[in-house]
Amino acid sequence: MSAQPAGAGDWHAAWSAALDSLEMDVTAAEELLAGDHRDRELRLTDAWSPPENLGPLPLDLRPRADAILARQLATAQAIAMAMIGNRRQAAMLARVESGNDGGQRPVYVNCAA
Repeated sequence: MSAQPAGAGDWHAAWSAALDSLEMDVTAAEELLAGDHRDRELRLTDAWSPPENLGPLPLDLRPRADAILARQLATAQAIAMAMIGNRRQAAMLARVESGNDGGQRPVYVNCAA
């Protein structure tokens, strides 16, 4: 078994911590979409920025990083679809509340018989 170069454990731990942070963020977004947020307060999160001087991703962490990326992409698509659904629902509600379906409304009603 070969000895690891000095700092190799720190490098691996730094990447693991960075992936932990990304995974927590995507989990929070997935919970938000699932409706789990209705029962509890949501904490505000800071925008993620990669730690400085990480170097290349260790090869053994690649599958985890790929899985997190796939979850991020799926969550982003689900958020976009939820936004579209919300816009449609708001537009429908606006029409119901105003009674305006977009067509012309009569100016008067002829009651003469």
